[in-house]
Amino acid sequence: MRVLVVEDEQVLADAVAVGLRRESMAVDVVYDGDSALEHAGVNDYDVIVLDRDLPGVHGDDVARALVGRSYAGRILMLTASGELQDKVEGLTLGADDYMAKPFAFAELIARVRALGRRAVPPLPPVLRRSGIELDPANHTVERDGRRVALTPKEFAVLEVLMRAGGTVVSAEGLLEKAWDENADPFTNVVRVTVMTLRKKLGEPPVIQTVPGAGYRI
Repeated sequence: MRVLVVEDEQVLADAVAVGLRRESMAVDVVYDGDSALEHAGVNDYDVIVLDRDLPGVHGDDVARALVGRSYAGRILMLTASGELQDKVEGLTLGADDYMAKPFAFAELIARVRALGRRAVPPLPPVLRRSGIELDPANHTVERDGRRVALTPKEFAVLEVLMRAGGTVVSAEGLLEKAWDENADPFTNVVRVTVMTLRKKLGEPPVIQTVPGAGYRI
């Protein structure tokens, strides 16, 4: 899952990003509304965590712009005010969910994951394919009943492949969904991660390499 965190309090924004990355999400961070619109214009985010009170372009205007262009990513709006009227206004603007600060980080993770599941078509909370069972909420993976310990990045790559439902995912597609914008597209990080993931999942191999196209399960 790829997430954009838009928050002008840089310490909070960076802390949220670190926490989400520990949950195997690819996270980009910006600190103002203008940058949020720029990033959303070039990247397909599954979820945008959007602070309402932003400098420059206000968070309300960012939400309006994204909804106006029929952006596919879900919006989780954050604000310092938890009053009912503020929540109503945020949801009326087009936000898919709304949280008041301060918030419990465990709840933020749960809400981000819930929004990420609102894909088309809807995806089940637990993904199953070729003997593999992946539970994003509990961050667990099993193969044929055997627990498999993965790094956050290996988990992210496996989740992308599982969500693809048997279709081929290119190396570029994996890089976009499982890594953030700081990843170097000219490295072999995708190939190495897939290789270690194959070893951990065991025999027979379930991740297929499609020459010139990418990978699939």
